[in-house]
Amino acid sequence: MDVFLQRMEALLKDEFPEFLKFYNSPDSYRGIRLNTLKCSEDKLRAALPFELRKTPFCEQGFYLPDDVKSVGNHPMHHAGAFYVQEPSATSAVTMLDVKKGDRVLDLCAAPGGKSTQIASALQNTGLLLCNEIVRNRAIILLSNIERMGVRNAVVTNASPDVLCKRLEGFFDKVLVDAPCSGEGMFRKNDAEREWSVEHVKSCAERQLRILNSAKDTLRQGGELVYSTCTFSREENEGVIERFISENPDFEFVDSKVSFGRQAMGYARRIFPMDGGEGHFAVKLRRKSEVMPSFTLDTVRTKIDKDVFEFYDSVFVDRVFGERLRIEGGKIYALPENVPSLGGVSVLRRGVLLGEIKKNRIEPHHCAFMAAKPSDCARSVELGDEMIKKFLHGEEVSARSEKGFCAVCYNGITTGFGKASGGTVKNKYPKGLRTL
Repeated sequence: MDVFLQRMEALLKDEFPEFLKFYNSPDSYRGIRLNTLKCSEDKLRAALPFELRKTPFCEQGFYLPDDVKSVGNHPMHHAGAFYVQEPSATSAVTMLDVKKGDRVLDLCAAPGGKSTQIASALQNTGLLLCNEIVRNRAIILLSNIERMGVRNAVVTNASPDVLCKRLEGFFDKVLVDAPCSGEGMFRKNDAEREWSVEHVKSCAERQLRILNSAKDTLRQGGELVYSTCTFSREENEGVIERFISENPDFEFVDSKVSFGRQAMGYARRIFPMDGGEGHFAVKLRRKSEVMPSFTLDTVRTKIDKDVFEFYDSVFVDRVFGERLRIEGGKIYALPENVPSLGGVSVLRRGVLLGEIKKNRIEPHHCAFMAAKPSDCARSVELGDEMIKKFLHGEEVSARSEKGFCAVCYNGITTGFGKASGGTVKNKYPKGLRTL
């Protein structure tokens, strides 16, 4: 990696020795981000057996102490109360400054850290469309959207150019967290093995193509944040300089953040010396008028009364709305203002309520994860020992009215089961259970 270090020395100059100390250290920055859709900061602090120290990159971001291991096994993680996320990775969504009611596109979204951060800011208003071109990564993205209890998301598995052509002028905010050479993650994964100058240049060409696809989805006055987890000028300043020169209808925006260090006037660079593994982000605004070329989806499915009777037997006041659609025997509750996506692979629109089986309808884990205990017709609260058994897949002792019920931990819905005679039959998905 001599060439990489030579490039870093040229970039950092007098600060290179300090960077080298971090680069040669076996430790790396680790963090978690509070999910405000499901949990408060006070509740999270009380539930976790270690201190939480805030990061500078996000109001809901915290550093993980070095001695904390396997935090993903904690019941609060299963409940969707927090997301494990490298601290500086939260900076891009902070700069995007999502507001309630926004329509937001996360174009390169897997595994879902930034998408779920956007969802937390939206608070189940507006619309989030999160896309991932690689199928198996898109499935991981969907799993995280479910765990974090997001109601207003559409998850797609499409190439950026195909997706963006159908959504011209649709979004208020767009995030392009572009695939990159991953120089900021060398201490955390195997990206170092794939690194070369040629790979850096190849990434820069791909990033520019993705940006030129994404730009068309913005309305006039809409804002876009471009980010990477790499240090190279080619993939950061170089890509943006080329994009701006080819698209004079875009302008830089001051995101009014103070973390990291300034670049290109309004961009921000983060190095390990700044408290995170490494990130670059810049915010742009579209000035030109846009001729929208999208259509909104319409609900055409005829819904039998049996479906609504099921809905009302499991959840209170039709908490996910009444825009229901049945596809392939599965019942979905759709968000408002979903765009038509014919020809695009859609993994999920909104909340999967349940599945129609022979002579019955079975509720889905996704719906309970998106519901508060008060949204459910029945719920049981489990303590530390019982929730461990439940997450392991065991039947648990708990009193509830007979029927499907939410299983809760610290007042947060963590899954569901079927109650009868003082026990709850476990319905926690096998692929999510602890060993």
